[in-house]
Amino acid sequence: MRQMIRNTFLMLVLGSPLGVLADLPGEITLPQDSTSYQANDLPGYPLVLKNCLTCHSSQYVQTQPPGSPRTYWNATVHKMQQAFKAPIPDEEIPAIVDYLTKTYGAEK
Repeated sequence: MRQMIRNTFLMLVLGSPLGVLADLPGEITLPQDSTSYQANDLPGYPLVLKNCLTCHSSQYVQTQPPGSPRTYWNATVHKMQQAFKAPIPDEEIPAIVDYLTKTYGAEK
């Protein structure tokens, strides 16, 4: 009896998560992004399109505090690169920060 209870418990604890995982869809379709980064001639604009859209929509930039200073954008881009492992080359960071600061931040 004790063995049957143990086996039932193990099946419930270990089997349920695996059963749930088996029911997950193989493909996820995200809705179309309804926003876009503001286009301009700054060198950072194409870099933002190349790097930032890899992980999140362009709407993310609109959720940041308006009028944020260059130090804020610099820290944010470095956080994306280091904490979240965004594949942003070090040499592209200054142009991205410049674009964000001048397009959405304090230097607008």
